[in-house]
Amino acid sequence: MAIRERTQDDGQSRAVAVFLLATLLISSVFYFLITKSGHMGGGLGAYVAGLMWSPGFAALLTCKYLGRDLGTLGWKWGKTRYEVISYFIPLSYTTVIYGFVWLTGLGGVYRKDFVDEITKSFGLGPMSAWASISLYFVFTGSFSVIRDFATVIGEEIGWRGFLVPELAKTHSFPATAMISGFIWAIWHYPVLLFADYHSPVPAWYYVPLLTVMLPFLTFVWAWMRLKSGSIWPCVFLHASHNTFIQQFFDPLTVYRRNTGYVAGEFGAALFVLSILMAIYFWRRRDEVESDNRRTAPADRLAASGGQF
Repeated sequence: MAIRERTQDDGQSRAVAVFLLATLLISSVFYFLITKSGHMGGGLGAYVAGLMWSPGFAALLTCKYLGRDLGTLGWKWGKTRYEVISYFIPLSYTTVIYGFVWLTGLGGVYRKDFVDEITKSFGLGPMSAWASISLYFVFTGSFSVIRDFATVIGEEIGWRGFLVPELAKTHSFPATAMISGFIWAIWHYPVLLFADYHSPVPAWYYVPLLTVMLPFLTFVWAWMRLKSGSIWPCVFLHASHNTFIQQFFDPLTVYRRNTGYVAGEFGAALFVLSILMAIYFWRRRDEVESDNRRTAPADRLAASGGQF
């Protein structure tokens, strides 16, 4: 039994190492292009799209190299309730974050120039500000989220499709979430430090905060992946998170002196909520760890080519 477990550990470590090396090599191309242009919109957005697809391409290549079925990446839809819940989780915590920021006066609502711009873009003639905001919310919360699927799925194929299940074979759920979340955070460093993917606060604040926050936030992503057996809830989580923060709440917010320290993807409010969500899913860890234990023998048999 000890030999079998050691073989499984070695196989898992090799698979993770191959995946991470492939991710680094592919990502480096887009790190260079983004940092050379100086901003995330370089190449009319093609550079960041390529970067976000780098973990996905790495996962596909790793499966090919290891002779694994691409079906192991979690393409099945599963139970729809997980996708529905995953859509509303980011909407809920972003509403709490920006509601707090607006009500306390840490940030203002709304930015008149942004509302004027979206009103003009609708081409429906004069509208009240709140009518424009409401209509924009409807389109953002539907079609914009769907549009974001095209890029976030690249990350999810890699991080949650491949890495999380691979780590879960030999690690507890908390360790799987923390390790994969830390890797996810480190992967962001080049664009955090050498491009414009950050909030208007000092790097000494947002880099450590993101480094600690993403492992906690990943408890949500990892639990959904392991519980549902699918990457699609994670795609919904990621697209909903990006869309509601980057395209709706943040552009509406009037930034003041300390707004960036609390609001947004690099703010303390999301950090606190990430810890609370991590505690909640940590308390439900047995649900995914027991599921993984039931499927682990079959996974090990497949990984060893039938020589279990």
